[in-house]
Amino acid sequence: MTLLISLFAAVISTAVWYSSEKARRMKVGMLCWMFWGASVMWLVDAVFEFVELKAEYFTPLPSDMLNDTFLGLSVAALAMTVWIIYLLIKDPDGVIKKK
Repeated sequence: MTLLISLFAAVISTAVWYSSEKARRMKVGMLCWMFWGASVMWLVDAVFEFVELKAEYFTPLPSDMLNDTFLGLSVAALAMTVWIIYLLIKDPDGVIKKK
């Protein structure tokens, strides 16, 4: 679930970044890099876990799936928080500077 959540977030943020000039100005590219990096990390984790568990990897317990879902959502929330802090520091539209 962590891999799926990260991949969905990466694909959605990349599509938004690619289709919108304002998104590029708002540094959505950095968010894309964070989500794609997390996706690669979870993919490597999944490969190593599959090597260790073999067929059991495809039949997780519901509690494990719930934990993975919470972890994936937490990672997405952390990436969004880091991106917002980056936006506040960079202030691409000068909103904070005007205040």
